[in-house]
Amino acid sequence: MSAVRVGLVGAGPWAKIFHAPMITGGPETELTATWARRPEAAQEIADEFGGTVASSFEDLLDSVDALVFAVPPFIQADLAAQAAAAGKPMLLEKPLGVDLAQAEKLVQAIDEAGVPTQVMFTNRYSPKIRDFLDKARAQTPIGAVGYYINQAALPGGTFATPWRLEKGNLLDLGPHVLDTLDAAVGPIVEVRGEGDLKRWYILTATHEGGVISQAQLSLTSPVVEDVAGVKVYTEQGELSCEFVGKDGDPEAPNVIRREFAEVVTSGKSHEVDVHRALYIQRLLEQAAPKN
Repeated sequence: MSAVRVGLVGAGPWAKIFHAPMITGGPETELTATWARRPEAAQEIADEFGGTVASSFEDLLDSVDALVFAVPPFIQADLAAQAAAAGKPMLLEKPLGVDLAQAEKLVQAIDEAGVPTQVMFTNRYSPKIRDFLDKARAQTPIGAVGYYINQAALPGGTFATPWRLEKGNLLDLGPHVLDTLDAAVGPIVEVRGEGDLKRWYILTATHEGGVISQAQLSLTSPVVEDVAGVKVYTEQGELSCEFVGKDGDPEAPNVIRREFAEVVTSGKSHEVDVHRALYIQRLLEQAAPKN
């Protein structure tokens, strides 16, 4: 089977750290072209990882089989709708959009186009976390806690990007924690949040069956290393997982690449697709501060 020709949308820090190495890390996909709002950033990707620099987003669409997105959510939502209309399978970032209305509009465009999708809930591709989820689902939960605490958005931080600084920790870190808690303990029927989105935010979720979970989120805490993961307490004991990161599961990018290639070649969306992402974004909207 020939490699899937992938177009990378975006050339920021995360594209260089994760997306480009993931695409080029195995035979299933090749990085054919990169497009970014700053051509010089796209050229840096091409110089290090190969492929060409697309002169426009439309040119990128014309030259590839599928797209991988690494741009802020408000940009992703508009461009992904164009890609859907062009019939391109997509590996999207979460959140899908900067707000629920934007996410719903994008999913409608994707459904109307009928293109397959996969979403970068990074932890869901870690074999270690998949094993954790299988064990958690087989036990009887009592309660759970989640946490994602780092200093990524402090001044000078790698991820002190404008949209994160404006929107805070809920949209960036919340998807990881809520998705994992929901997958481990059971569907969340209600979630509320309190605290400061720019400093420290706490989520309290009620799952089907009445089990309660809580999570702490911060992008601006001066910790030495990220503190990120989930613990589930069950009638049978305690289960825990740490999220993929600098010291996380190195196999996750390989799983993402292989499974995205299968999405593209089969024409069938991944289990973790835009509908899963929209479900999580609705929970984020519910958990947002009520002004």
